[in-house]
Amino acid sequence: MFGNDRQKEVRRLGSYVTTPASSSPTGLQCRYLANSLTQLLETARRELEHDRDLAKVSLARALSMLRSETERVSADRSTSGGLAGWQAARIQAFVDENLQTTIRTSHLSAIAGLSTWHFSRSFKQTFGESPHAYVIRKRLETACHLMMTSSASLTEIALSVGFSDLSHLASRFRQAFGQRPSSWRRERQIPGAVQSHEPATK
Repeated sequence: MFGNDRQKEVRRLGSYVTTPASSSPTGLQCRYLANSLTQLLETARRELEHDRDLAKVSLARALSMLRSETERVSADRSTSGGLAGWQAARIQAFVDENLQTTIRTSHLSAIAGLSTWHFSRSFKQTFGESPHAYVIRKRLETACHLMMTSSASLTEIALSVGFSDLSHLASRFRQAFGQRPSSWRRERQIPGAVQSHEPATK
């Protein structure tokens, strides 16, 4: 394809990205994006052996559309008050890998690159609970997993997931599940479990 025909094709490719993403409902946006990308990539495939310049234009347009859509989705997440996908993923990974240590909201906000106030608000919007409640829940979930899959004592489990001692675990556990961790573990008859002498608590 050469001369005027080639220029017309380049202009046609450019028209694929002229419709603003915000001008149509989400479903239509997705179909429009998919159809446009399909046409661009098909043109690139067809012209690769005959007109590399036109193929490059098609690929560049497709890449531009993908980048714009990615930025739009990230912007929508931010304006909705929640964390961006990469922020949520980093926070989750950090908490999972550091349960045995002290995890402060200031640590998490620094990872997300936000002020503590903005982070706390965005975190709750994304996860439906405060950062502190999320960390406690992850510690209890991990403690339950360890109680069911290991023979470690409750004291060892409590310390390994970041509780200060067995009493701390027992208190949080009762708040969440309505019973003592020793009773919860015994009911499930964990083979080989070490029976801990959990201190009596009110």
